[in-house]
Amino acid sequence: MAEAAARRARHPFHLMLKPAGAACNLDCEYCYYLSKQAYYHGSDLRMSEETLSRVTDAYLQANPAQEVVFGWQGGEPLLAGLEFFRAAVALQQRHARPGQRVLNALQTNGTLITGKWAEFFAAHHFLVGLSIDGPPELNDRYRRDRGGGPSYARTVRGLRALQEHGVECNALATVNRTNVEYPLQVYHHLLGLGFRHLQFVPVVERQSPNTAHLPQPRGGVTKGGWSKCALSRKVTPWSVRPEQLGEFLCVIFDHWTRHDVGEVFVQTFESALNVWLGRAPTQCVFAQTCGQALAVEHNGDLYACDHFVYPEYLRGQVTPDTLATLVDGAAQQAFGQAKAELSEECRHCRVLLLCGGDCPKHRLRVSAKGKPISYLCPAYRRFFAHSAGVLGAMAAEIRAGRPANNVMEVLRLGAGG
Repeated sequence: MAEAAARRARHPFHLMLKPAGAACNLDCEYCYYLSKQAYYHGSDLRMSEETLSRVTDAYLQANPAQEVVFGWQGGEPLLAGLEFFRAAVALQQRHARPGQRVLNALQTNGTLITGKWAEFFAAHHFLVGLSIDGPPELNDRYRRDRGGGPSYARTVRGLRALQEHGVECNALATVNRTNVEYPLQVYHHLLGLGFRHLQFVPVVERQSPNTAHLPQPRGGVTKGGWSKCALSRKVTPWSVRPEQLGEFLCVIFDHWTRHDVGEVFVQTFESALNVWLGRAPTQCVFAQTCGQALAVEHNGDLYACDHFVYPEYLRGQVTPDTLATLVDGAAQQAFGQAKAELSEECRHCRVLLLCGGDCPKHRLRVSAKGKPISYLCPAYRRFFAHSAGVLGAMAAEIRAGRPANNVMEVLRLGAGG
C-alpha cells in the first residue's frame, strides 16, 4: 500500500488517450492531428493490449482522484476496434483501486458507429461526443472523407444508433471560417438532431512555411515553456476570424438566454457562469494555469497536452512507476505555469478572470511590448462583456436558491414579450 501511495501524483490529472494515434477514416481539412502520423513512421498506429494494460494500471494508480475519466480521442478512436474497448473496460475493472469510480468519454466523428457499438456504449455508460459542424452544407465544407466525399449522413446515422440505445451524447462543433456566418442555423440544427449539450470550439490553426497544417518543431523550449514554433502569427484560411467568433457567440447567447436556459447547455456559457458564481472555469483554455490534462499516444508516449504533441513536449513513456513523476515533473509544471505569464495588456483586461488569457496555442498576436497574446482576444472581449449583465443576474438567482432560467422571463418582458 505504501508503495502504491508513493507513486500517486500530487493533484488529480486527466489523460486523453489516442488508441489509434492520428489515424482517421476522414480527412477533415482543418484537422490539427493527422500530421502527427509523421512522428510514428512505419507504425500501424494501434495501441497494443500490453500498452493498454500498462497505461490503464498507471493512470488508475497514479491519479489520486476517486473519480477518473478515460478520455478517448484521435484521429478516430473507433479504428482501434470494439474488442479493444471491451478489453479496456475489463482492464479498468481489474486495476481500479477500492472505491475508485471509472468513467469513459469518447470523441468520434460517428461514421463508424453501428448498433453493436451503441449497445456497448450504453452497457458501459460511455459519454460520447459527436463531431458535427451543423447542417450538411456547412458540415461537409471541411469534414470530408479521404475520397473527398461528404460525411454528414454517416455521422447522423451513427447518432441515431446512439440515440436508439439511450447513449448519452453531446455535440462538438468547430467554429470555422464558413459556419461562423450562420450561428442560429448551426445552433437550431444541432438542437433539431436531439443534442442538448453543445461545445463550440474555434478553429485557430497556425500557418507554417513547411506544411499546410502544422508547424514542425524546431529547436528547444523557450523560457516561457512553449516552443518557438508556437509563436507563428499566420493562420490557415479555414481559421475563424476573431470578430466573427465574437458575433457568433453573442447571437447564440442572446437566443439561449431568452429560450433555452436550463434546457440546453453550452460549454462556453456554463464556464463563464461558473466564474460569475466564484468558481473555477470549466474549460482548461480559460483557466489561469494548465498542465493537468496530458495526451497519451498509441505507443504509450506521454505529451504535455493534446495540442502540443511535438518532440520537445514528450514527457516519456507511461508506466505505473513513472507516470506520477512525469505529471509532477519540473518540465510539465513549467508548461502549466507558463499559461499565467501574461502581457500587460492581458493583466489589465476587464475580462481576464473569464478568459484566463486563453490557451497558449492561440497566443499568435503580439502586444505593444512584444508579449504573446491570444489571436481570439477581440472575440472574448466582446462576448464576455456582452454576456456580463445576464450572467451576473443568473448567478444572483442561483445564489438566492432560485433557478437560473428566471432570467428568461425578465428578458422576454424587457423585449416586449
